[in-house]
Amino acid sequence: METVQMIDVSPRDGLQNERYFVPTEKKVKLVEMLVAANIKKIEVTSFVHPRKVPQMADAEHVLQLCEGFSHTELVALVPNLTGFQRAVRTHISEINWITAATDTFNVKNIGMSMEENFEKFKQLIAEENGKENLQICFSIAVSFGCPYEGEVPPKQVLSLVERAVRAGVHRIGIADTIGVATPKQVKELLADIFKIAGDIPVAVHFHDTRGLGLANAYAAYEMGVRIFETAVSGIGGCPFAPGAAGNLATEDLVYMFERMGIHTGIHFEKLLEAADFAASLTANSALGRVRHVEKIRKGRV
Repeated sequence: METVQMIDVSPRDGLQNERYFVPTEKKVKLVEMLVAANIKKIEVTSFVHPRKVPQMADAEHVLQLCEGFSHTELVALVPNLTGFQRAVRTHISEINWITAATDTFNVKNIGMSMEENFEKFKQLIAEENGKENLQICFSIAVSFGCPYEGEVPPKQVLSLVERAVRAGVHRIGIADTIGVATPKQVKELLADIFKIAGDIPVAVHFHDTRGLGLANAYAAYEMGVRIFETAVSGIGGCPFAPGAAGNLATEDLVYMFERMGIHTGIHFEKLLEAADFAASLTANSALGRVRHVEKIRKGRV
């Protein structure tokens, strides 16, 4: 049976845009529920400056409380070397270095140009060099469209992929941060990315702003992608991408794959419980569809 992997990012990407601080204990409970649903890799938090993203001010505490989840890989996003130095003092298995395919978004998001960002990334690679035994993902935001610069030429994304591969990255992440991609664009870009990436795994991260998240995920699957970053209940958004809606809902993608005979290894009923809890933590609209249908079908609404 064909298999795929879900990386749930709801504790990080799903909550980072919330106006009111979500208590640490509730963040950890969400992680615990995702673990119970058999999610094997979870992006738990990000090591950003609290002034930039106040919601992630408790990053170390969250990870400390998650240390008992020994059978689940915990991932943390880092935007700079200071974040990396904080991250390596915790019990995580992977860091997700974030960059963007446009200079303007890089400056708005992490306060440096694309070139400056990549120079810092090379320093991180040199500093890590197997010492911490961490996997390193290189994620490229606004790979299809930027809220400030509009359409993003594919060559800008491909150039970053090529440089990351040469630097020795372990995984490539391609993100449609504002949800403008179409299946045709996804297939065309991924065809070129796979030529560069070779054996390095490629993950995709789609926001469902225009309702195309599921179609884009399936297009990525057809091209050979087997790793998908999603968020239960479709919560989330980016503080630096005006108008960006939530992520593709984990439960929606799991439902599609399992109905197609593609194995996810996820306990669907427990995943729905996690999705309900995630929805209760957000003041924004939760985009997941399957969750609502299942509640109606079972007479819970």
